[in-house]
Amino acid sequence: MYHLIRETIEDIRRKIGGFQPDYGIILGTGLGNLVSEIDIEHEIMYSNIPNFPISTVEFHTGKLIFGRLSGKNIVAMQGRLHYYEGYSMKEITFPLRVMKALGITSLFISNASGALNPAIQKGDLAIIEDHIDLLPENPLRGLNDSELGPRFPDMSQPYNKNLISSAEAIAKKLNITTHRATYVATQGPNLETRAEYKYMRIIGGDVVGMSTVPEVIVANHMSLSVFAISVVTDEGFHEDLQPVSLQEIVAVANKSEPKMTAILKELISIH
Repeated sequence: MYHLIRETIEDIRRKIGGFQPDYGIILGTGLGNLVSEIDIEHEIMYSNIPNFPISTVEFHTGKLIFGRLSGKNIVAMQGRLHYYEGYSMKEITFPLRVMKALGITSLFISNASGALNPAIQKGDLAIIEDHIDLLPENPLRGLNDSELGPRFPDMSQPYNKNLISSAEAIAKKLNITTHRATYVATQGPNLETRAEYKYMRIIGGDVVGMSTVPEVIVANHMSLSVFAISVVTDEGFHEDLQPVSLQEIVAVANKSEPKMTAILKELISIH
């Protein structure tokens, strides 16, 4: 792993020169257009980066972006990777290892999710404060490289409390409703059955999605501060559960994107 990271870093640094990112952003569903807010200095397609997996989801671009956002140096993944695409957890989280090696100290994540908690409605924003991992593989499985992090990283506070509180204060000031939520991560790519939604609510979940948790585990392994926010695109708590299409999910995410972008921009500006 260390050899692969070093090889990738050397290639990226040849392309970006002395640019030094302080914050990493994973632009999942609902935040793709945040790119228009970035003063871009460098863009590199994943396919042009050694050892980088390539995003195969149709609405994820697959590009690493370096620039300025809210006065801060950032590196953003425009297009994340998912377990259901066929990648291993180590492959999914490899870009995060690279971002840490480039110098980031904090990670900001967005995603789309389905509501398990009836108090959270389609189109709402959920600030993730904890998670339940139902994925079949862990990105830390196998030999541990102590240069990257400890064998048994603590996960008692996987999401930074100060960042959560600051985001809530920003949302209140901007008159944007948010919820604190426990995120359940599943393998996908199929959406859940009615019984599965019930089960995940019973075990303590508020929202469910197919990403984020692998990156959060690896971020905590490397002692990065993490903030994650989710746009709720559908509701899984109805007894008469109705089919939902990808087009509907993306449409709801796009509609809520400006609210998510406003919170994230200000949050980065003050931290």
